Amino acid sequence: MRFPATLLVCLCLFAAGAHAQLRNIPVQAKDGQIRHLQDMIVSINGVAVRLAPGVQIRDRDNRLVLPTAVPPGSQVKYLVDEHGMVRQVWILTPAEAQAVKK
Repeated sequence: MRFPATLLVCLCLFAAGAHAQLRNIPVQAKDGQIRHLQDMIVSINGVAVRLAPGVQIRDRDNRLVLPTAVPPGSQVKYLVDEHGMVRQVWILTPAEAQAVKK
């Protein structure tokens, strides 16, 4: 019984490392503060913008969230498509937000 428990612990440690590497925020992503206004419209830095169909909003743990679940005033990085609609959003962790401020 000892071997399977050790194997499980090792797999969990490797999985945690792999999870941390999955968060890739492109360098061309813009900085901003986001707040959901209504339906598929959010405010970024006080400007109302439309979310693109199929928008991906990732929380601090890199999970997909709905626009209504975005905490108001969250510090984010985001990308827009060719029509000016927001297509990807990453809600920043406190460490990522500090790095943006510097």
